[in-house]
Amino acid sequence: MKIVATKPELENLLSPYRQGGKSIGFVPTMGALHKGHISLIDLSIKENDVTVCSIFVNPTQFNDPADLKRYPRPVESDREMLESVGCDILFMPSVEEMYPHNDYTLLNEDLGILDKVMEGKSRPGHFAGMITIVSKLFDYVKPTKAYFGNKDFQQLTIIKYFVKKHNLPIIIRECPISRDEDGLAMSSRNRLLLPEERKIVALIPNTLLKVKEMWGKKSLADLKAFVNAEFAKELILRLDYFEIVHFDTLVSITEPVSSETPIIACIATFAGKIRLIDNIKLQ
Repeated sequence: MKIVATKPELENLLSPYRQGGKSIGFVPTMGALHKGHISLIDLSIKENDVTVCSIFVNPTQFNDPADLKRYPRPVESDREMLESVGCDILFMPSVEEMYPHNDYTLLNEDLGILDKVMEGKSRPGHFAGMITIVSKLFDYVKPTKAYFGNKDFQQLTIIKYFVKKHNLPIIIRECPISRDEDGLAMSSRNRLLLPEERKIVALIPNTLLKVKEMWGKKSLADLKAFVNAEFAKELILRLDYFEIVHFDTLVSITEPVSSETPIIACIATFAGKIRLIDNIKLQ
């Protein structure tokens, strides 16, 4: 595995593939890798001639400086994990590389309501920072296919919209949520959970599964009341939001819809100081 930190170094490695008409797979990450990330790497390796993984903890998508400071950065174990599964190139840029001369200007991108609901409402500025760094990384790597997990469903929706809007020649591959044995969605933040918190957070996926069971049988108001009641039982957990929305528009459901309309339930909770998100497709 080749490890590079600058755009010229990356270009030097990738240009022969581009010139030869080879496919480039790309998995952008913020490190603290887990099996979910590795499943994306594995899929990219199967589908492309060369696979690039980036590790960059992007400061502009953290609206809470404390959250940025405590974000895990196990660099050595990340390198070893990527090498062991056969990743071809690891791109590990510095903040200066991605934001030269301390220029943190963000893309002024009109995303409609996509960046204003759910995560956008709870984390102002988060998606402006996210789409800025994704745009820069796409420009650096120029991938054939880019791989994203469905856990960050709103992020994925925004990236798909951005790629379509700008006619970028990139195929966005949506990958299933990877879960631990207790059902918790794999996340880099999970390693920050205290032992007593880790025992309780299975309530998140379990509640979503119950919502899916009740979907079509209970009213929207009843479903929301049920979720609020479930989280009120656990003092360690604090519900940030629970929303049932249309797939592509993220518009909240306010009345019964056709059974053919794609609908997803999204949730965000705090376990102590750690914020966790999850979702489940209802239809």
